[in-house]
Amino acid sequence: MKSKWIVTVLGVALAGILAVGCGEKKDEKKAEAPKQEAAAAKKLVLGVAGAQSGDLASYGLPSVNAAKLVAKEWNAKGGVNGMQVEVLPMDDQCKPELATNAATKLVSEKVAIVIGHICSGATKAALPIYKDAKVVVMSPSATSTELTQSGDYPNFFRTISYDLIQGNAAANFATAELKLKKIAVIHDKGDYGKGFAESAKKAIEDGKAAKVVMFEGITPGGVDYSAVIQKIKAAGADCVLFGGYHPEASKIVTQMHKKNLKIAFVSDDGVKDDTFIKTAGVDAEGVYATGPQILADNAVFKKALADHQKEFGSEPGAFYSQAYAAAQALLNAVAKAGSTDYDKVVAALHSEYVETPVGKIKFDAKGDAEGVSFSVYQVKDGKYVLVK
Repeated sequence: MKSKWIVTVLGVALAGILAVGCGEKKDEKKAEAPKQEAAAAKKLVLGVAGAQSGDLASYGLPSVNAAKLVAKEWNAKGGVNGMQVEVLPMDDQCKPELATNAATKLVSEKVAIVIGHICSGATKAALPIYKDAKVVVMSPSATSTELTQSGDYPNFFRTISYDLIQGNAAANFATAELKLKKIAVIHDKGDYGKGFAESAKKAIEDGKAAKVVMFEGITPGGVDYSAVIQKIKAAGADCVLFGGYHPEASKIVTQMHKKNLKIAFVSDDGVKDDTFIKTAGVDAEGVYATGPQILADNAVFKKALADHQKEFGSEPGAFYSQAYAAAQALLNAVAKAGSTDYDKVVAALHSEYVETPVGKIKFDAKGDAEGVSFSVYQVKDGKYVLVK
């Protein structure tokens, strides 16, 4: 009996010790929870979604750099509403199926503001996910007209103008400035390329100064575009107006010249990239492309350019100014709103001006930055230079 009593007493004592130990661990976890929540509350995550690898990475990587530089500047001043800004890149390679994955990941990370996406097709695919989660998205480069003009995405903003305006600019330049009369309009069948081409076609037809002698889509990623080039020759075109991106444009231009078809080539901001020049080489000379208007005398533009050169030791690349402006606008809106509350941030974007490399901007009722526009550039001596 005595031995049983000893075992019982030891068992009770041990249970008490274990209970105290478990209680201490629970208390420690309870004490740690507020600390973790406090740490999270002092961090503002800025998502950056777009092509960060693959053929179109030259369009997306400048946005990551822009976001990092703007975040660094805010953090040096104490952050946004006391929160340090953390940049979270998310790669979609400009592919719609990867864009939905990127958007889902950013939403799962509780990101409230996102710069992106880069390509119109990828942006269109991702926007419903952000809309449902009430995440504010701002693209530096997605120009598909319907993204804002349809009114379907009140959470979407952009710091670049749209294809209805860009297509008009390209068409008017080809007809009014270059005095071209027979224009072959071709595109890559994508949301961006086809939208640009359709806008340009309509502008040419409405203007009646020239004729659209051909309107056709090509297959992106193709190797041989000789069939479409033969059609351009047969149509007697004195100009090709192309809607799409630099990988296809470089092949078409090169193959045109090999077939001794040396006529004007006018394209869009998907081609106004140094990668096009590097890929097409000497065949890039003389090519025209629309692109966002550059405010060379703008003090913020100068600073943004100098900061990139200092930090990364290189020129910034495509859509850098627009991404820099997007980062400034989003962080300024959060600061003005006093939180990341969706409705308050959206209201601030519509009402609060901010000085950026693309000008002093706020956003109209549909989400487009007021005052931004397109210019026309031409490749001369291996560089894009302003024409009009």
